[in-house]
Amino acid sequence: MKESNFIEQAKRAREYAYVPYSKFPVGASLVTDSDEVVLGCNIENASFGLTNCAERTAIFKAVSEGKTNFKKLVVVADTDGPVSPCGACRQVISEFCDKDMPVVLTNLKGDAVTVTVETLLPGAFTSGDMDHERYV
Repeated sequence: MKESNFIEQAKRAREYAYVPYSKFPVGASLVTDSDEVVLGCNIENASFGLTNCAERTAIFKAVSEGKTNFKKLVVVADTDGPVSPCGACRQVISEFCDKDMPVVLTNLKGDAVTVTVETLLPGAFTSGDMDHERYV
């Protein structure tokens, strides 16, 4: 499937965003290793700390359905330049996606940049940073 199709799917996911407070809808399409596309949108809450971004929605939805191997993530929003994931999303992306996986950041005007997970969060905190023996 062409990248433009994944971008269109992310735009479609954006239409389902629940954003009564920010009025800033974001959509994401997450591509599994079997080319299945899992969509996500941002979902706000009056208690802003409970808001969930599109990227995390797509990843959590996929993982909750047993899908854990991904090969691309596309994120779209109505921004001047390609949209950038927040810090929480970058950490979740780095938890579930290979560091070399492409992440396409785009906007409604068609501007796009492709980066890697590692570029989004260099030096990410991972399970390898924890001393598991210490907590057992």
